[in-house]
Amino acid sequence: MYVATKGGERAIEAAHDWLAEARRGDPALPELSVAQIREQMALAVNRVMAEGSLYDPDLAALAIKQARGDLIEAIFLIRAYRTTLPRFGASRPVETATMAIDRRISATFKDVPGGQILGPTFDYTHRLLDFKLMAEGEAPPQAARRPAEEAAAPHVLGLLDRDGLMEPLGADAGEPPDLTREPLEMPAPRALRLQALARGDEGFVLSLAYSTQRGYGRTHAFVGELRIGCCAVEMEIPELGFAIGIGEIELTECETVNQFTGSKTEPAQFTRGYGLVLGQSERKAISMSLVDRALRWEELGEENTGAPAQDAEFVLGHCDNIQATGFLEHIKLPHYVDFQSELELIRKLRRAAEGARQEAAQ
Repeated sequence: MYVATKGGERAIEAAHDWLAEARRGDPALPELSVAQIREQMALAVNRVMAEGSLYDPDLAALAIKQARGDLIEAIFLIRAYRTTLPRFGASRPVETATMAIDRRISATFKDVPGGQILGPTFDYTHRLLDFKLMAEGEAPPQAARRPAEEAAAPHVLGLLDRDGLMEPLGADAGEPPDLTREPLEMPAPRALRLQALARGDEGFVLSLAYSTQRGYGRTHAFVGELRIGCCAVEMEIPELGFAIGIGEIELTECETVNQFTGSKTEPAQFTRGYGLVLGQSERKAISMSLVDRALRWEELGEENTGAPAQDAEFVLGHCDNIQATGFLEHIKLPHYVDFQSELELIRKLRRAAEGARQEAAQ
């Protein structure tokens, strides 16, 4: 039970002022601009866009600045802003096979059509502090880039699919539900599960994925392909009768090759997990693909081992960091009436126990 709290307006205004002062930091130092956050903290910006379900690097950078670097608070700001936007329509499915690739690797085949592209990655860096970064004004080296005309890179899993070694993609189930406009209902189809995982908390999804690798779930995966790059977004215009390009977005896509399945009537085939995330977020995309595969146990006719990552209701009901944060942090708000009722109950029980003890002593 909540009651109106009076007399706290001045304290709340002062808290807002104090927050603004803490956000700005030492006024003797230059203020951090939104453009600097967008360009130099791109991975944080990408996470806010992905889990906020809104692709806008400038707004994501603004949210990070406003939230003092608290990414979950920034995601909350982006989602709140997203609810104010009108919806004009839906774009066509993006073609990731035609992605302008910045990074593309495969752990299953060394030589793949289009080649492997290491791209911007921490994978081969030493985990040592680089104190040269404390020097201001240092020009970064220019990375060698592959010419655009050499960018053709078909999906690696297509090689297995061509030979019948990979489970076929399921038939199109029609218009998928929209998690941002409709509440989550169970049982959730795969399209809805993927939406929830794509905007789920990276740390939570990562932990679930790690649990599957440690045996809590039927998963032994190889990264068939991980690719990062920009995809064109097209939208059908009824008045024109054809689709037009409305922009491009950066995406991270991961397809995993998982243990094979088969039966007396069906030949053995590899199964797949899938992850697709806004921006560059390969840790999240890989985690998502592992959890996606773990959640498919029923449709693949496998045994439920009781692993958390196989429990769709547990995974989807707890992966959203905004819901989790709201429920967690609401307990710091005034609960005076609730606590007083429980305090009175405890006192009543203690009085009853003391009376019973005195009667027993007599």
